[in-house]
Amino acid sequence: MKRLFVPLLAVVSLFTVAGCSSDTASSSDTVTTPTEGPAAGTDEHAGGHIYSCPMHPEVTSTKAGETCPKCGMNLEHTDLPASNGKTYQMKFTPQPMQLVAGQPAKLSFTPQETGNEAAPVPLAVVHEKKIHLIIVSKDLSQFYHEHPEYTAQGDYQVDYTFPKGGEFVLFQDYSPTGGGHQLGRQPVTVQGPKYAPVKFKNDDMAWEQDGYTATLAFDKPLNTGQLLGMKIVISKNGQPVTDLDNYLGALGHVVVISEDTERYLHVHPNDQADKGPAIGFNTNFEAPGLYRVFLQFNHAGKIHTGDFTINVKGPAAS
Repeated sequence: MKRLFVPLLAVVSLFTVAGCSSDTASSSDTVTTPTEGPAAGTDEHAGGHIYSCPMHPEVTSTKAGETCPKCGMNLEHTDLPASNGKTYQMKFTPQPMQLVAGQPAKLSFTPQETGNEAAPVPLAVVHEKKIHLIIVSKDLSQFYHEHPEYTAQGDYQVDYTFPKGGEFVLFQDYSPTGGGHQLGRQPVTVQGPKYAPVKFKNDDMAWEQDGYTATLAFDKPLNTGQLLGMKIVISKNGQPVTDLDNYLGALGHVVVISEDTERYLHVHPNDQADKGPAIGFNTNFEAPGLYRVFLQFNHAGKIHTGDFTINVKGPAAS
């Protein structure tokens, strides 16, 4: 699994985000965040068939029955190359330009082809949406998942009210039609009473809220450079939850973000016949450090968001 962690400069496993010269960029500016093309993949037909990941089109194989190393999804028969060779960037425009806590704002996003910014960039539907917008506070204590909708102006918009002032980071998870997976990132400053920053340090592999409990476990020690099986088990009032509903076409969604917000991973569960209580994922890490893990699942008609903290070490000694 070439994990979805990618430098925003390059879509490889770990997203190292670039294009923003400062982590405290003011939202008074219209920010255009460039992202380079998808990670290298096997995009030659080689006389056989090509299978691609619906979530990460840059992940391809010529063998049937394989799964995506980034999100665990089954590769689908497409016979399409991994990328059209173009690079993309996401233009972000907030209205009002100065974001203020407690005041409604309109967040507008326009995907652009680098060097041909006026050309329309149609987006593929991935997990039922064209853009997955992840909003986190800079300290990673707050997490929000939104879905901007396409407008007649050719951009994607969502109405959003920041609950507190302070530093936030916006991530856009999207895939241009015919292109590979892309990630936009913009840090923003929100005026108004600021949230109290939280400093995360120790591993925290359990979450509780509203009678629900979720526990996080890995099948190997948390070291970089290896494929890891990740399992999350959900219970309610002490009883296993065996009737999870799909959320955006999957039993659960997990986003992993590094402490400095420079690395981002969005994974989806492996295929499974049951509906819980365990949800299985595959992932890996390319850089050591502290990460925050955010889980979203759908049960009893409500979307629940859990969070965990993990510390990843460097490569295991051979």
